[in-house]
Amino acid sequence: MGDGLDRLLEGRRLSPVQRRIARYLDDHLAEAVFLSSVELADRAGVSQPSVTRFAALLGFTGYPELRQALRPFVVGGRSPSRANGPQSAIDAEIENLRNVRAGLADPSSIAELGAALAGCEPLPVLGLRVSSGLATTFAYFARRIHPDVRLLTHGGSELADGLHAAHRAGADWLVAVILPRYPAEAVQALRGARELGLRTAVITDRRDVPFEADVILDAPVGEGSVCDLHVAPLALAMVLVEAMADAAPLRTRARLEEYERMIDQAGVFTD
Repeated sequence: MGDGLDRLLEGRRLSPVQRRIARYLDDHLAEAVFLSSVELADRAGVSQPSVTRFAALLGFTGYPELRQALRPFVVGGRSPSRANGPQSAIDAEIENLRNVRAGLADPSSIAELGAALAGCEPLPVLGLRVSSGLATTFAYFARRIHPDVRLLTHGGSELADGLHAAHRAGADWLVAVILPRYPAEAVQALRGARELGLRTAVITDRRDVPFEADVILDAPVGEGSVCDLHVAPLALAMVLVEAMADAAPLRTRARLEEYERMIDQAGVFTD
């Protein structure tokens, strides 16, 4: 986004509707600063009250005041971005991956966590709402190299039952994926797991999250699109699976060879 919008939006989490407005302003700022709130809403594909709420979120009394604040960036000749919208989204994800890479400069912490999770049987994995997809992917690959991974993606009493069952079966860790917007039920489950005596490792988007965990694995989510992009959290989750595999090399080799024999015999995949 342009420098002016970047400064106004810094540190704020936008809803999908608000992101549509921000993207339209960024792509058409020279035009948008002369539009009414009704015209902007129509062109961005949102409602007029959404535009008003967007302006209020940024600290303005209404869109006219926001529009006035943005006009100097047009009159001053804001430098156009060389990247188009899709390319800018990818550029942001590349930067997020660089941040994850920088955080792994000392691999000892992820190796220690991988060893702890490799030795945890069963290993419960939690992910609700938007986080369920990444939790499912992590569990799918972790099952290739771990004998007992228990995926928890449904809330309510089923989630409580799953946590208690894992604890009774000998689990001493919980891996949780809690990406924004943070589901209250997932945070409550995290608290309940710690009360049971489980240690907790959470894959999330930043370190200063509004919940406690024994280990925080942070990877930024992409916020430039209507919906968050989870490229960096996915990469971090796969690094954790790799650390688990490295911690138990003989078991990993045996399980992977067994898996390959199984899929060959069953004809699971097409060559």
